[in-house]
This record gives sequence, C-alpha cells and structure tokens, in this order.
Amino acid sequence: MDGAARRRRPVPHLGAVVVLLGPFLVLFTLFLIVPIGYAVVQSVQRTGRSGLGLGEATTTFVGLANYARVLSDDEVRASIGRVLLFGMVQVPIMLGLALLMALIFDTGLQLYKRFFQLTAFLPYAIPGVIGALIWSYLYVPGLSPVVAGLQQLGLSVDFLGPGTVLWSIANISTWSWTGYNMLIIFAALQAIPVELTEAAQIDGASQARINWSIKIPLVRNAIFLTAIFSIIGTLQLFAEPAVLRVVANNNVSSQYTPNMAVYFQAFVNQDPEYAAAIAIVVALLSFGLSFAVLGLSQRGNRA
Repeated sequence: MDGAARRRRPVPHLGAVVVLLGPFLVLFTLFLIVPIGYAVVQSVQRTGRSGLGLGEATTTFVGLANYARVLSDDEVRASIGRVLLFGMVQVPIMLGLALLMALIFDTGLQLYKRFFQLTAFLPYAIPGVIGALIWSYLYVPGLSPVVAGLQQLGLSVDFLGPGTVLWSIANISTWSWTGYNMLIIFAALQAIPVELTEAAQIDGASQARINWSIKIPLVRNAIFLTAIFSIIGTLQLFAEPAVLRVVANNNVSSQYTPNMAVYFQAFVNQDPEYAAAIAIVVALLSFGLSFAVLGLSQRGNRA
C-alpha cells in the first residue's frame, strides 16, 4: 500500500516545473518536432498537375517512392559520398588541432593566454558566409595574394580545381570550427583536478606523458562530443560550397552536398516532397553516425 501511495505521489513544485520547462517545450515543439513531422508527411507524398502542368495541383500518397528515388539518384548519392569523404579527412584533422591547441593553452602557454584563446575562437564568431567570402578572395587567381605568392615561387596551385575544391572547403571549415571545438575541450581540461597532474610531476612524468596518459583520457567524452557535433555539421555542409560555387568554374555543382541538393530540389526544381525525402535520409544518416560515435564513447568509458 505504501509503495502504491509513493508511486501516486504528486510531483513536488509541479507549477514551478511547468513554468520553467513550458517555454522551452513550446519552442522545441514548434520549431523542431512540428517541422520534422511535416517533413516526414511531405516525404511520402507527391504533388502533380494535370495536362501540361497548367491544371489544378493534386497531392497523392506515394509511400516510400520518394525514398527509393533518393537511393537511386546518382547526384544525391555522390553528394552524400562527398561529405562522408570530407568528414573522414577534415574532422580528425580539425579535432586533432583543437586538442593540441587546448593542451597548449592549458599548460604550455601562460603569457597572453586569453589573447590567443580569443584569437583562436574569433573565426567561429564570423558568420559562415562571410568567412567563405573571405577565403574565396584568397582562392581566386588574379585576386589572391596567396596564389600570386605561390606563383612567384614557381608553384601553380588551383585551389578551386575539380580535385582540390573539396579540400579548399575543408580548409574553411577547419578555420571556422577549430576554435569552437578547442574551447569545449579546454573547458574539460580545466575540470581535471590539479592534484592528478601535480602527483604525476612529482613522480617524474614529462608534460607529454601527462598529456597522453592523464589529460587526454580524462577529456575523452569532450572529444567524442565535439566529434558528434562535427559529424552533424559535416552532413549539413551548405554555406561554404554555395559561396565557392560562384567562383569555382562549375567545379561545385548545384547538388554538391546533400543540403545543396535539398535546396535545389525544393526551390529550383520545385519538388519539395522529394527535397523532404532527401532531408529525412540525411537526418537518419546523421543520427546513425552520431549513435555509432556515442557507442564508441561508452565502450571507451567502460574499458
């Protein structure tokens, strides 16, 4: 009887809970749950017009036909493969640089530490479109002082060529996001008890040994968190290739990344139902990869 009474016991301070969580839940529902639900509904429909396209628009239920179309679309599959390749190369490099910078700021750099931290974080504060415009100026031959300097050294580099433009985009993303990830890892480093590193120093451990054996294992969760954020951001790549497309001499197509494919299908090709199906596939892929990284993180913690 006592157990049943405890299970039926009202939540203490229910009014305060509702007041504090209510605005968040309303906004979360309106701007995340509802759009996702609408996209799912759209993805199983198709809108067409009778006659020569001048008749009344009719929407019909097509089930998984749009998803089958996504899986058979060479452009979309190429865009997904492109960002996966991008992520396999760019994300480890970016997180490695972020970890290295965080370790330097935590231990080796004492003079003007705050200044260098702000300098590292500053590119993140610049909007992605503005950053891409700045770098496009540095990539375009005839305008770029970097290209001109390389040519003076007898080196000819086409940063916007078909084989290099993806890595030029990767460079912009690394420049923009390394500082953000560095701050997350740096915050985790600051939470490590000083007694651990002091004990290791008394035992004669070098700074490199302390970093490898104490600090990096203790910030593993922060590194995995930044990896999940980076994977999601990679699959949502849009601003950088969209800006470089203007100056890349057709080496960046209108469906170069999945998000660009969604935009093209929705607003240029006027096929929002197919665009919704692409978006849902990308979201599921993002969820699967993030879940895999989270599983690796938990397995590492158990080990």
